[in-house]
Amino acid sequence: MKIGVLALQGDFSEHIAMLKRLKVETSEVRLPEHLKGLDGLIIPGGESTTIGKLAVAYNLMEPLKLFGQRHAIWGTCAGAIFLSKDVSREQPLLGLMDIKVQRNAFGRQIDSFETDLDIPELKQATGTKEDYHAVFIRAPIIETVHGDAKILASVADGRIVAAQQGHLLATSFHPELTNDTRFHEYFLSLAD
Repeated sequence: MKIGVLALQGDFSEHIAMLKRLKVETSEVRLPEHLKGLDGLIIPGGESTTIGKLAVAYNLMEPLKLFGQRHAIWGTCAGAIFLSKDVSREQPLLGLMDIKVQRNAFGRQIDSFETDLDIPELKQATGTKEDYHAVFIRAPIIETVHGDAKILASVADGRIVAAQQGHLLATSFHPELTNDTRFHEYFLSLAD
């Protein structure tokens, strides 16, 4: 298995380090030809508008959309925004996941936080019982899920922070900034 990480902007190196811990072959994706031979792709956190503009500049939009029709893609934080169909503002989006996302929903950088999440699918897939300790940094929320998209996790007040639609995954938080490999393992099961 080989997983690419979109390396235009953001914390792509942390995802690569996590994948290497799991002994998964990985590569940085910056151009359309870098998608060849990949089984899945992670779109990291960063700044979603910048990621979108760079994807347009590097002619990646259509290749990414085509890739996502057949292969697993996981967007974390800004990557979740980039995967979505709607963010209530003009910016380049892949429109692959039938979700509406609100940017910076928890506030500014100073409002970043960590919390434990009960994620039954993650526990079942990885055979564990522990909640998932999630790191939120200027995080979006998933306002709504439509069609065959489903909610995977919400914070205590009910706001959605993880969703899945088939082989597509979106998280508002940053699993690559923890020592817990379970979310990366879960994504690998979608790419398999």
